[in-house]
Amino acid sequence: MASNCNSQEMASMATESCNQIASIFSKPTHPFPPPLDLLVSELGTVASQNGRVFLYGVGREGLMLKALCMRLAHLGLSSHLVFDMTTPPIGAGDLLIASAGPGGFSTVDAICAVARSHGGRVLLLTAQPETGSCVKHANAVAYVAAQTMADDKDAAGDVKSRPLLPMGSVYEGALFILFEMVVYKLGEALGESAEAVRSRHTNLE
Repeated sequence: MASNCNSQEMASMATESCNQIASIFSKPTHPFPPPLDLLVSELGTVASQNGRVFLYGVGREGLMLKALCMRLAHLGLSSHLVFDMTTPPIGAGDLLIASAGPGGFSTVDAICAVARSHGGRVLLLTAQPETGSCVKHANAVAYVAAQTMADDKDAAGDVKSRPLLPMGSVYEGALFILFEMVVYKLGEALGESAEAVRSRHTNLE
């Protein structure tokens, strides 16, 4: 059934969505460090040591990490998606960035454990840092204080009233914005010009 959304209604929905995501970054993260500072610091360290970055997440979280992986490559880092056919083995001096918004996934748990067992450092992004199963595998935790499917129900166990951004959309949207800020700050810290970043974009399109 076709809907008739005019430009004002679309702008209103976009504003509401962006405001929900923006509000995440004003929430306190103590005792965890601000996620932007943590990610820039960890990635800057890896870059200075010529280490490699590995990224993994499930579902839409994984898509956000895939986008980050692309931009890290544009910044000149050796970045790899877990399960790509050309992904090398992880080792000492390397960093795995994994996401488990609701706190734990069996695949994320397993991959983080393997990374640690081979000497890799694990940075976990999550909205449930106190209760999630993946935290025990992490060297560092980036707390993104957004709703996920772990808390999109009320006390009676019913799904909350139909929101504009359902299930884990706020968390996933927050990851996208967070990663754009990380790329900007990291590029600044590494002294990467816009021209240098652009020059690393694929031409096989």
